[in-house]
Amino acid sequence: MSRTWAYLSNYLIYSSMAVYTLSFFAHAFETAWAVKIPDVNSAKVLDYKRTEKVARIATAMMILGFFLLFAGVIARGFSAGRVPWGNMYEFSITGALAFSGAYLVALRKYDLRWLGLFVSISVLLTLGTAVAVLYRPSAPLVPALKSTWLVIHVSAAIISGGVFLLANAIAGAYLYLDSMEQKGERTAWAKRLPSLEYLDQLSYRLVAFVFPLWTFAVIAGAIWAESAWGRYWGWDPKETWAFITWVAYAAYLHARVTAGWRGRRAAWLCLFAGSTFLFNYVYINIWGTGKHTYSGL
Repeated sequence: MSRTWAYLSNYLIYSSMAVYTLSFFAHAFETAWAVKIPDVNSAKVLDYKRTEKVARIATAMMILGFFLLFAGVIARGFSAGRVPWGNMYEFSITGALAFSGAYLVALRKYDLRWLGLFVSISVLLTLGTAVAVLYRPSAPLVPALKSTWLVIHVSAAIISGGVFLLANAIAGAYLYLDSMEQKGERTAWAKRLPSLEYLDQLSYRLVAFVFPLWTFAVIAGAIWAESAWGRYWGWDPKETWAFITWVAYAAYLHARVTAGWRGRRAAWLCLFAGSTFLFNYVYINIWGTGKHTYSGL
């Protein structure tokens, strides 16, 4: 039965990759062709309507890809008889799910469809790496991971990571558009994107929203460490970098609230904080040493 679930998980993840690919191409088409401001007195409005329809298809494919990937992650858990967070392959497919999920949730309230091209290619690269390089057959958990805190700590960390990365993508878009405006006028495509002030506020709101959850994830990890290893904190590389990420995002929020940082400086600080999270997720998980090496290859 576990082998059946494992095969089903693989098929669902492959299917999600195919659907995310369709979403990527649809977003690419919409980005490439919807560069004209609609003009009711010319045929340009027809081109705009055509690309608007493609954009909706791209979003629909993103939603379908998310649900296929979600089902694939669940099937992976059934195949292993546990939550699917025991190695880098499982962390990667769940991380891709969290990132695309954060985008889709935010899309319900904010106009973020222009970010779909970046989200879809990022998810595809993550899933492709997971399948081609990081894949491991389903296996039982190592003793240190057999705890209820695995569900609590890791789920909080994964959700936080997805929202953090979305905020960083928006901060990166801010810096790109700011650089473009410094040199002159925005390009025709860039004129369709939100104002710098909108991007600046949105990035901040996302970080402020999820920072308490990341704080909880760090605290939960410390409690789990005491239960598993008899100490709350040991400056293990992964623990250290989780704390560095916490400090970096705390500094970002502090700089905005008390020092009044806005715009370019805040965006750079947000990207720096995000880079510490990615370093912890990629480098420390795979090549790092310490108590968390069971998360690696």
